[in-house]
Amino acid sequence: MAGCCDQDLKFDGMSKAYKRVLWVIIAINGAMFGVEMSAGLAAQSMALRADALDFLGDTATYALTFWMIGRPAKWRAGAALFKGVSLGAMAVWILSESIYRVFVLGQPDEFMMGSIGLLAFAANLVSVLLLLKYRDGDANVRSVWLCSRNDAIGNLAVVGAALLIAGTGSPWPDLIVAMLLAGLFLNSSAKIIRQAVGELRHLTDHGPQVHAGE
Repeated sequence: MAGCCDQDLKFDGMSKAYKRVLWVIIAINGAMFGVEMSAGLAAQSMALRADALDFLGDTATYALTFWMIGRPAKWRAGAALFKGVSLGAMAVWILSESIYRVFVLGQPDEFMMGSIGLLAFAANLVSVLLLLKYRDGDANVRSVWLCSRNDAIGNLAVVGAALLIAGTGSPWPDLIVAMLLAGLFLNSSAKIIRQAVGELRHLTDHGPQVHAGE
């Protein structure tokens, strides 16, 4: 964790521009959850369904982030901690489902996987670009950046899996990508939790401070 002074200067989301960005990203993620979950069920793709659930989780995460803007620092850090734990739980669920799918016959529809994966990547790329200058905020703000970045990486992985399925005729790439996505979620979960816990400890030791806005 950074030193106390550096921590106090973390952007806390108190900006009209940032709030507008959040509303746009919440709408994008909510719409993409519906599109990708429907496609994942139709294509029998675990990777698509895992990514769709991530869109749903992000929608809730970003709404929570928006609601926490302007709240006491301890509340914001606590919300970030909750988001980190939720992301970890989602990763465990994806891993469990992926292992289960090993014993289920059937190959995903690689064309639908690839097409929806590209659409999802475009949606997340917009989010990443909008959030780029806010990526070094406090735990509550930074969690939004990490989730969007992960989504863009995951979408490219889904497209790659679709190409491998088309080339090999095997469902294994779909399962492998779903498991890799779970690992990525766990990594981000650990980063969010670590920063949130650090901020909570800082507040306990030094009391609330005024965080820098924009």
